[in-house]
Amino acid sequence: MSRVYTTAQGKQIDIESLRVANEETIAVGNMKVNARGDMIDDMNRVISTKSEQVNKQYKKQTTTKK
Repeated sequence: MSRVYTTAQGKQIDIESLRVANEETIAVGNMKVNARGDMIDDMNRVISTKSEQVNKQYKKQTTTKK
């Protein structure tokens, strides 16, 4: 299901197709991530995916210390 929005100027924009078309694009900022949130290096290669980062953080928070 695509989300189609109408701008103030009356143009139709499909947000879902924009998101899919630009998910490999480097995000603006200083974090070195693409639009999906994957960590990338200087050559624009994925170092770790967003799901790997979430799983690592989840494991860090759920482990109990004795």
